[in-house]
Amino acid sequence: MSDASGTGLPSLGDLDWVPALERPDLLADPVAEALRAWAEADERVAGQVAVAEIDPDHADTATLNEVHGLPPEASANCVVVAGRRGDVERVAACVVPASTFADVNTRVRKLLDARKASFLPMDRATEESGMAYGGITPIGVPSSWRVLVDSRFDDGAAPALLGSGLRVSKLLMPGDLLCSAPGVEVVADLGVVRG
Repeated sequence: MSDASGTGLPSLGDLDWVPALERPDLLADPVAEALRAWAEADERVAGQVAVAEIDPDHADTATLNEVHGLPPEASANCVVVAGRRGDVERVAACVVPASTFADVNTRVRKLLDARKASFLPMDRATEESGMAYGGITPIGVPSSWRVLVDSRFDDGAAPALLGSGLRVSKLLMPGDLLCSAPGVEVVADLGVVRG
């Protein structure tokens, strides 16, 4: 991750990164609202959270990385998981490096104190988050959801390339900034390395 502008704004690959707060049209409404509120509490947000427009046909992680020269280790995949114990359902947005997969059946299930955990159905995930499938990001999810972020991102040198809530753009920020976002719980080994 580099600072192409000299202002602290992160840059990655050949995408045209701009401050996210200056392009709310590239953000789902809940994401824009959450970023504005977060920026009021943390001055780093305005200068260190970037957004870039992408071709929605390239929104898939592997395709995006190949087309734009992005390092795979920067990609942060967000999956939405629901866990149930009796009549109580708990939902979490889980962010893991793209080189791993969320350990839903063991790690996430235990964190949700659930007997069973599975991915939230796509229609529910998009409706409840107000975000597009394939663009769901932990920034701006419903306050009733937990936000679990893999500790691999809690490093000032680690970039986090995320969805923007839409399939037409991506967010980029330092991983340690993501880990300091309101409501985030940093979890060691949330993602399991693909074998």
